[in-house]
Amino acid sequence: MKIAVLGATGRTGGLVVKEARRRGHHVVAVVRDPSRLGDLAPDDVATADGLDADAVGAALAGVDAVVSTLGPVPGSAPGVQGRLTEVLVGAAREAGVRRAVVVTASGWVVDGDDPMSRYLAKPILARALRDANAGFARAEPAVRGSGLDWTIVRPPMLRDGAARGRYHERRDGNVRWRWSMRRADLADAVCDLLEDPTAVGATVSVAG
Repeated sequence: MKIAVLGATGRTGGLVVKEARRRGHHVVAVVRDPSRLGDLAPDDVATADGLDADAVGAALAGVDAVVSTLGPVPGSAPGVQGRLTEVLVGAAREAGVRRAVVVTASGWVVDGDDPMSRYLAKPILARALRDANAGFARAEPAVRGSGLDWTIVRPPMLRDGAARGRYHERRDGNVRWRWSMRRADLADAVCDLLEDPTAVGATVSVAG
């Protein structure tokens, strides 16, 4: 497939670019600042601010699928993840792109959680992650209502480091008793789900 990756200069996005290319996909890195690509070597580069619908639409022209690894960054406006996602799905529709995989997070939901996560960890973290959680809470309905062939991927806390080569997946709630995963394993999961027709219309929690 020809795949556009939004957030390609991020720690997760760059790994998705590498894994997708390793699998033989043609990858378009959609970035605000191409100078931040470093040694990343996508097949093509498109420059676009994620809030600029016209620029995002132009970047998606001619691709088969889009992957969004965009997330909140320090200093970003509260809830910006929701607006970025709304722009993305609108641009994908205008560009005629059907397949979309959007990475959010599992930290703002408790469906299927183990008692430690539900009653101890997440209530403590809720205040610190309030703005990010609000963004994800706005983003996911935008994806589900997009009319695209969508998949939402919910990872837990992300860590750097070499891939472990395995991960857990659950489609009816969060993965119990698993609180983190390597970004490299998340990149593998994203590519697996992108290629999996049974993941269309699914919200998938993954963990290490």
